[in-house]
Amino acid sequence: QVQLVESGGGLVQAGESLKLSCAASGRFLSDLTMAWYRQNSGDQRELVAVLTYQDRTNYADSAKGRFTISRDNAKNTMYLQMTSLKPEDTGLYYCNVAKGRLGTTLYANKIYPWGQGTQVTVSS
Repeated sequence: QVQLVESGGGLVQAGESLKLSCAASGRFLSDLTMAWYRQNSGDQRELVAVLTYQDRTNYADSAKGRFTISRDNAKNTMYLQMTSLKPEDTGLYYCNVAKGRLGTTLYANKIYPWGQGTQVTVSS
């Protein structure tokens, strides 16, 4: 049974930074193509960043140049470093395997049970 636990969210002002963490158990993240998703109330979860098991990255246009996805294999934890935050980055952030389209790439993985997510709120 795979369990994913997100943390690190908070309330920040525009221009500030946050680093989200995704701690996993039950599978090694280094074996998986993982992603960060963002959801706003009433909307579907959208892919924000992807990190493949081959250490390739892919970002939503809104995240390029500001967000960095990474992984610590020893801790079996994935991160999302977010800088120069904007109010439109606000949302509930989840981690899971990558599923859906991001740019020109379609990811087709079986989603694991969702964690509780971590809330990011950026004030202007």
